[in-house]
Amino acid sequence: MKHLISTTLLFISSLTIWAQYQPSSHGEVIQHAYYSLSYLEDHEQAEWVYYHLTPSFVEGSQARTDNFRPDPAVSSGSATLADYQNSGYDRGHLCPAGDMKLNQAAMSETFFMSNMSPQTPSFNRGIWKKLEATVRQWAIAEGSIHVVTAGILKSPLQHISASDVSIPQSYYKVIYAPASQKMIAFILPNKKSSLPLQHFAVSVDRVEQLTGIDFFPQLDNQLEERLEAKTDAAQWTFSLYQADKRASKNNDSGTAKQCLGIAKSTGKRCRNNTTNANGYCMAHQTQAQVKL
Repeated sequence: MKHLISTTLLFISSLTIWAQYQPSSHGEVIQHAYYSLSYLEDHEQAEWVYYHLTPSFVEGSQARTDNFRPDPAVSSGSATLADYQNSGYDRGHLCPAGDMKLNQAAMSETFFMSNMSPQTPSFNRGIWKKLEATVRQWAIAEGSIHVVTAGILKSPLQHISASDVSIPQSYYKVIYAPASQKMIAFILPNKKSSLPLQHFAVSVDRVEQLTGIDFFPQLDNQLEERLEAKTDAAQWTFSLYQADKRASKNNDSGTAKQCLGIAKSTGKRCRNNTTNANGYCMAHQTQAQVKL
């Protein structure tokens, strides 16, 4: 019963957040329990997927479910598994499974086909994966961020399957951190890249120009205009992901140790591995400073 009450309260809280920060839409708006999306039937995918990301979602213990399936909430019918079969493209998550480790329901929702978009394997498993992991580290460091992401569905576009699922030439991700009052956006071509993530940073205004979507319109107009006009990657720490990635690799040889930090979301010890001499991963360096 306690679990049911907790889940219900989180669902109500999520609806409240969507009412505050939901982007403008050209499609059918679907509100799942842990994220919302705007589905474009002409492209058989979402023009945006929006969710509120906190440490509790990132630091959860839920394993992947891999239960890919059509989204029953899409009135016109979403894309299907058959649409991607033998296409040469990955079923690329928009809201990543790694962002929804809170519980089984949250994880399972990420495998709706409405949350998928055709991505080249080298992109999906390479730089896109790196950006997703970096965003998760930001959620831990900031305590709370809002994420909007999808492919840029601008003609001309190629398609897969008889259902004409559009293949975006590039993908965007927009992040807003309310506590520190900053935003950042990225536009990445749907192909392999070894360039640093900072190379793809753009202003939110630029993404709005390309997509026709108004992001975070509920913010005060002056604040929205100021934050969305900036392109300042220096405000964000990109080393968090690299540091934890190195720590994870080093852990295989027995040189890394579990972080001594305490996760804000659970009150329990952080699950990251680190080789830092002070025993704290990059996301919990502020706790190390308090100890000193």
